[in-house]
Amino acid sequence: MWGIETHYPGVWIVVPAFNEAAVVGEVIADLRSVFDHVVCVDDGSTDGTGEIALRAGAHLVRHPINVGQGAAIQTGVEYARKQPGAEVFATFDADGQHRIKDVAALIDRLSAGDVDVVIGTRFGRHAGSRPPLLKRIVLRTAARLSRRGRQLGLTDTNNGLRVFNKTVADGLDITMNGMSHANEFVMLVAENDWRVVEEPVEVLYTEYSKSKGQHLLNGVNIVFDGFLRGRISR
Repeated sequence: MWGIETHYPGVWIVVPAFNEAAVVGEVIADLRSVFDHVVCVDDGSTDGTGEIALRAGAHLVRHPINVGQGAAIQTGVEYARKQPGAEVFATFDADGQHRIKDVAALIDRLSAGDVDVVIGTRFGRHAGSRPPLLKRIVLRTAARLSRRGRQLGLTDTNNGLRVFNKTVADGLDITMNGMSHANEFVMLVAENDWRVVEEPVEVLYTEYSKSKGQHLLNGVNIVFDGFLRGRISR
């Protein structure tokens, strides 16, 4: 379907989802057309998201209440890293904004063996569509205020498309439940000396995905939350 190798038996795709019934079925089905193993973490949805994901072929883990994307990713990684043969892990948003071929490209980059984490960037030289103006302000502000992100040479610290190996999965301990988990992920990369690179990706800004996006104030709050928890300053 996608013109790329299918199955990827050692790869687990983690999809956190909260009230994504309108799109999650198609997202999971597209992923399952390429990847054997997809786990959807239904983060307390009230619209049938979990049932739709299960019917589309995902492993399903449920949170009884909504506790945030960071917690959902941590739950999904913990589930996936226990599975026999799991070697590579990816986080993939449920709202339809990520592309299958991009996650495949990130997996191929990881397979070179010289890095532990590959993070997508919307600002690379060969990246696809540019984010809308307000979104660019949010993302650029967050990246510039992230000291560890700058030290690691990252341009897009809040990108939800990431691929990493089992060393990272086994050591991952996300404690920030909300969207600020993205900044914490960068902190964990730095603190554990995990080798990281960015690869250009395209994010599809549909009307649906834009309606669920962050405002500028939320992006700044992500960074300040990191300061308050003492992770950025260390």
